[in-house]
Amino acid sequence: MNGKIILNLAMSLDGYIADEQGGYEWIVGDGNSTLNTENKWEHNKFLEDIDVVVMGRKCYDQGFHKDFKDIDVYIATSQDMDNYENYHFIGTDILNTIIDLRDEGKNIYLFGGGGVINNFTKADIIDEYIIGIIPTILGKGRKLFLENNPKIDLKLDYYSVEDGIVVMKYLKRTK
Repeated sequence: MNGKIILNLAMSLDGYIADEQGGYEWIVGDGNSTLNTENKWEHNKFLEDIDVVVMGRKCYDQGFHKDFKDIDVYIATSQDMDNYENYHFIGTDILNTIIDLRDEGKNIYLFGGGGVINNFTKADIIDEYIIGIIPTILGKGRKLFLENNPKIDLKLDYYSVEDGIVVMKYLKRTK
């Protein structure tokens, strides 16, 4: 049984996942609970089914890897770095490495950033897109989706609203 490759990120209404310096302090709701749905997105519950986290070097440098001490973390980097503990550094061929892990039945969490995700999007191998829309227009920063992606048809599988943040889970449409 194959695992899944799952993108799960928050982005501004205008499509940014971080400000120009990589900051994410703006990722908060608007404090208005009047439109909240009964169902709530639970990130910790999501992580219970994750076997591998994939992130770029900028995310690693910001310390995000420390949030995943009990999960294998694969970091895409052009620098030659030694693996340690549960952290694995991949310089080339990250797509095939992650596809192999998925084919072993592992669920893969694409954490960020946009450059790493771009490889998976262009290869059209992401099975689920979980996007939290933050009620902010950031204006500039680091985009989630870069240019020249293939057309990928999706279907909405889940949504929730909490304090103005809309979380949507899309699955790839089967032909």
